[in-house]
Amino acid sequence: MSDVVEVERAGDIAILRFNRPEALNAISVALARAIAANLIELDHRDDVRGIVLTGAGERAFCAGVDLREARGIQVAEIEEWFSTACNIYRQILLTDKPVIAALNGVAAGGGFQMALVSDLRVAHPDTRLGQPEINAGIPSIMGSYWMTLHLGWAKNQELSMTGRLMPAAEAKELGLINYLVEREELIDKAVEVAGMLADKPATAWLRTKARFREVALSGFEEAFRAGVLGQQEAYARGEPQAVIDAFLAARGGG
Repeated sequence: MSDVVEVERAGDIAILRFNRPEALNAISVALARAIAANLIELDHRDDVRGIVLTGAGERAFCAGVDLREARGIQVAEIEEWFSTACNIYRQILLTDKPVIAALNGVAAGGGFQMALVSDLRVAHPDTRLGQPEINAGIPSIMGSYWMTLHLGWAKNQELSMTGRLMPAAEAKELGLINYLVEREELIDKAVEVAGMLADKPATAWLRTKARFREVALSGFEEAFRAGVLGQQEAYARGEPQAVIDAFLAARGGG
């Protein structure tokens, strides 16, 4: 569908790879749309029993929103832009087949959130995860919502308010990572886990996943609206633009 994603096959398991390694697989509008469209297509294919999400290259699963694209967003465009990104999370939840996140590197912001809404997560020891949006001048609202499904209030506050990235060992201890394997074993393990879930009795699997979906989506719209309002205010005050400008200038990309 698009060169910003690649789809490979490992038998009857599809591997959906985000293909923007030069940008740490950051979420652009094009990538967000391609991920959602491919999830819908793969979920309807009779020859696909499960889906693995991963990133191209060795540095990142997904480093969050594309900062250069985010820099150009106008206040009037925020709702549509944010909706396009959030639709990824919704589509992962709406996918009836098992969706496994294979975290091949940094999973930050939107990438972290994709991992949180996947059915299970596999990572290697060098993976780092977190919700650093506040450090880019963007309120951490949708991410903090997804974390309420996994973590207690205090840890959620810490991660949302400091924006720090956790090492894989800490994320494993918190239960955010289900399987921690060596880098070279990552995709094979994710494919194995997807196949294991796909082998569960069909009705029991579908109803179990549907219940998790119902719980996850029950607060989705409220978090989305709060996220839109928070970003509109931040952008109106110029905070994300200033932070992004300084970041890009420091990297020589301003």
